[in-house]
Amino acid sequence: MKNKSTLSVTLAVYNESKNITRCLEAIKDIATEIVVVDGQSQDDTVSLVNKFNNAKVIPTTNKPMFHINKQMGISACKGDWVLQLDADEIVTPELKKEIKSFLEKDINDIKENGFWIPRKNYFLGTFLKKGGQYPDPTIRFYKNGKAHLPCKDVHEQAEVDGLVGWLKNDLEHYADTSFSLYFLRANRYTTLLAQELQEKQVKINFINFINFYLLKPVWWFLKTFFRHRGYVDGFPGFVFSFYSALRFPIAYTKYYELISTNRTINLSQDWDKK
Repeated sequence: MKNKSTLSVTLAVYNESKNITRCLEAIKDIATEIVVVDGQSQDDTVSLVNKFNNAKVIPTTNKPMFHINKQMGISACKGDWVLQLDADEIVTPELKKEIKSFLEKDINDIKENGFWIPRKNYFLGTFLKKGGQYPDPTIRFYKNGKAHLPCKDVHEQAEVDGLVGWLKNDLEHYADTSFSLYFLRANRYTTLLAQELQEKQVKINFINFINFYLLKPVWWFLKTFFRHRGYVDGFPGFVFSFYSALRFPIAYTKYYELISTNRTINLSQDWDKK
C-alpha cells in the first residue's frame, strides 16, 4: 500500500504584506506545514502569515545574502517534500495539481530527488516569453534533506543530491509589478554585484572601464534582445534587455565609489528601503 507524502512550503520574507496572502492562499490546501523565515519585517507580514492554521514564523535578522534565511527555512521543514517559494510567486492551479500528484505517490517510488520548475516573469503588464526570461527554470521542489542552497550568490540554484527532473507547469513570478519596483530591485542587485567586485579585488583601470561600460552591456543586450529573441515581447522585451544591460556600468560605478571613498559596503541600507 502506497504512503501519501507530506509537503512543507517555505519562504524567507521581509516586508511582504502586499504579496504574502496571495502566495500562501495558492498552496495552503496541499501544504502540511508552511515555514516562514521573517527578517524583522516592519509591516504586517507576520500577522498575515499567522492567519494560516498550518503556518509558523521563524524570526531572524534580515541578511544581505537573503539565501541564508531561505536555507534556514529549508532546514526547519519536516515534510517529506519541500517547496521553496518567494512571496512574489504564485503556484498556478495546474502546477499545484502536478505537485499534488507527487504527494499521492510513495516517495520511495520516485527516482528524482529534485525538480526544475519553469517560471513566467511579469514585466510591464505582461509575462515575458523570450529574451532568456522564459522558461527561467528554478529548482524549488525536492525531497527533504536532498537539497540545499550554497548561500554564495544571489542567482544560485539549490544543489540536489541525486537526479533532477522537470515539472511541466509554470510558476508565476510577480517581482516587478511596476517599473519603479524594478528599479528598486535593480539597485539592490547592483549593490550585490559591487560587493562581488570588491571581494574579487577587480582593478579600477581603463580596460575594466571599457569592459563594464561598453563590452558587457552591449554583449548582454545583443544576447537577450536578438539571440534570445527578446524582440518577440515587443517594447517590454526591449526595455528589459536595455535596462538589465545597464547593471554592469552601474555596479562598476558603485564599486569605484567604494574604492575612492575608502569605505566598506552597507547592503542593509538597500534592503531597509523597500
